Amino acid sequence: MTEKRPVLVATEADDITADMVIRELNRRDVPVVRFNPADIGGDLTVSARFGTCPAPVVGQVRTPSRTADLARIRSVYWRRPEWPSFPGLPPDDSRFAAAQVRYGLGGTLYALDGPLWVNHPLRIAAADYKPAQLALAQRLGFTVPRTLVTNDPAQARAFIRGENGAICKTLRWTPYARDGVPVTGWAGPVTPDEIDDGVRVAPHLFQARVDKVADVRVLLVGRHTFAVRITSELLDWRMDYSALAYTVEHLPGQVDKALHAYLDRLELVTGSFDLAVDRAGDYWWLELNPNGQWAWLETETGLPMSASFADLLAQGDRR
Repeated sequence: MTEKRPVLVATEADDITADMVIRELNRRDVPVVRFNPADIGGDLTVSARFGTCPAPVVGQVRTPSRTADLARIRSVYWRRPEWPSFPGLPPDDSRFAAAQVRYGLGGTLYALDGPLWVNHPLRIAAADYKPAQLALAQRLGFTVPRTLVTNDPAQARAFIRGENGAICKTLRWTPYARDGVPVTGWAGPVTPDEIDDGVRVAPHLFQARVDKVADVRVLLVGRHTFAVRITSELLDWRMDYSALAYTVEHLPGQVDKALHAYLDRLELVTGSFDLAVDRAGDYWWLELNPNGQWAWLETETGLPMSASFADLLAQGDRR
């Protein structure tokens, strides 16, 4: 019997979302090779040859329990992988080794032309720029809140004064701690008096506050759409998950079509969109997370999100 082609799952050690998808793949009898780039060394080995074989890339990725033939990968689920930092090495050696892993292991995987990527990491990176997201959303017909990206304090104050309520939010989430305590940058209200010369250090994103009645998180998986209305009194619903109520949302056809067109433009096969619904029932664009969390929404609503991911990965064909 011909050996079944495996699905590669690249993610961190504790990833409930990946666990859910892997369980669904197991039900379909699809082999899975799970690895974390941070385990390079004794727990992860890559070997690849180029230029001397019939195929452009020939080699293997090996973990202590599984081996994947690079020429026979069905699909790659690029979830939340961690890259090694080599804290035991001197700083220069650490940076050098980390770069070799990214461009050696990463470059080898990126060279694969056959598997379906969910999503390709280079496409994820390209899609993660909020200013570019806003511009593309407007091109595709979404209603976009008035937004200013600037490191000019005078421009920031003038923009905030001109809005009936403005917020500030991060352009990119990064790990951050104060006095050793992790902190997160929530979207929050901002006034002109809060703007000082510290704004000059880096660009900030200021945005008109949408008079919303609810948020909508939309997960697209291939051609499937899963939309969930999130009701709360919070400006940023991520601040308190215990305060949220969930209902399945049925999007207007033109909104659904535009969201799929958005992913097609970015060459992504999945993405998590955040929209807001105002008092008139109109949808406002907020942002896209090309590799967002969704597992808790399946638990809350029963929507078959993980099964759709498993179907996509098991099929393994480019959309």
